[in-house]
Amino acid sequence: MAAGLSFPSIIKAVNAKPTIRVVGTHVTLKEPIRRKAEEELGINIEFYPGGSAEVLLKASTDPHAFDLYEQWSNSINVLWQANTIQPIDINRLTYWDEVNGLTKHGRITENATIGKGDAPHKLLYVQEDGSIGSTPSHLISFLPYVHNADSYGYNSAIIPQGVPYQTESWGWLLDKKYQGKVAIVNAPTIGLFDLALAAQARGLISFRDIGNMTRQEVDQLFEIVIEYKRQGHFRGVWSSVPHSIELMASNDVVLQSMFSPGVSALNEMGIPCIYAAPKEGYRAWHGVMCLSRESKGERQDAAYAFMNWWLSGWPGAYIARQGYYISNPERSREYMAPEEWGYWYSGKPAEQEFLGIDGNVSVHPGEIRRGGSYQRRFENIAVWNTVMDTYEYTLSKWNEFLMA
Repeated sequence: MAAGLSFPSIIKAVNAKPTIRVVGTHVTLKEPIRRKAEEELGINIEFYPGGSAEVLLKASTDPHAFDLYEQWSNSINVLWQANTIQPIDINRLTYWDEVNGLTKHGRITENATIGKGDAPHKLLYVQEDGSIGSTPSHLISFLPYVHNADSYGYNSAIIPQGVPYQTESWGWLLDKKYQGKVAIVNAPTIGLFDLALAAQARGLISFRDIGNMTRQEVDQLFEIVIEYKRQGHFRGVWSSVPHSIELMASNDVVLQSMFSPGVSALNEMGIPCIYAAPKEGYRAWHGVMCLSRESKGERQDAAYAFMNWWLSGWPGAYIARQGYYISNPERSREYMAPEEWGYWYSGKPAEQEFLGIDGNVSVHPGEIRRGGSYQRRFENIAVWNTVMDTYEYTLSKWNEFLMA
């Protein structure tokens, strides 16, 4: 079904097609997505991808620079406080009722634990006083769409393969036997939690609430990891998925923070990178699509059309092939072969070769997705990417870590 059929008012724009500008990261601002959306919606779409810190700074200081902003839920508090985004009306979202409980309530099943930190439902709804919180309302701060559960990747040609949820542990990141061969993602709202989970797993520190560390806990954590860095434990930090691929492909590292596309790319290159399923649980993230405060009239209509298109089925199937999930997965099922759905969502062994979004083989027959099904992975969330109350303080400590 062409998503454009749902949005005839957009196509009837006066004289020329409306143009929307989308600022975000390379994770979702893919050229095939832009072309497909333009084709189906009859609008012009301009993508402006950049690094996480770069695009957040842009969106939090210049609402005129974008109509839609795509990143992760840990950016919502920053944008909301900066007053650069406006509420989204769920009555204008075609597929809102299909969005699952993970986003709306924090749990994918009733038995699942709610991960610590900025679980998306805590940031979703606009409250009567203008703040954002978990009490449902007809206004939301972001469109829920892409999400995933992240961990670390390791080269199984060098490190013996562990057992998901049993022997694989965040503590491996601080195991001295991998000294000089470990890398961390360069992001204080992400890498910080990888290090915290690792230090806690090794019994070096315990947190009252790992999703909202006290200043004293932050000090203690950075004392530990800075000492590791001074001893040469870390090969470095990476700021982009291509950089993380390069580090492992060159054998500079054997173990590092990773995002799903990096793991897939390494396996396509013939490097056996395992994406761990840590026994302590994953560090999860949730994509957010935010509407600029300055998006009005025809451009706002076009922005809503693009948001609705993202949940219309095809985009969710596309991003599944790079290892990501969508907030209303059942609508994407019809755009995937049953065997694809079985591998990516149900945790079944691959029955055939599957291609990644770049057209190369990313999954081989017999492979099983690490961590199992969508449900099982999201029943095991330790912490979400989070902007803590001590965020400003952690920035200075993170810089201290980088400079050590």
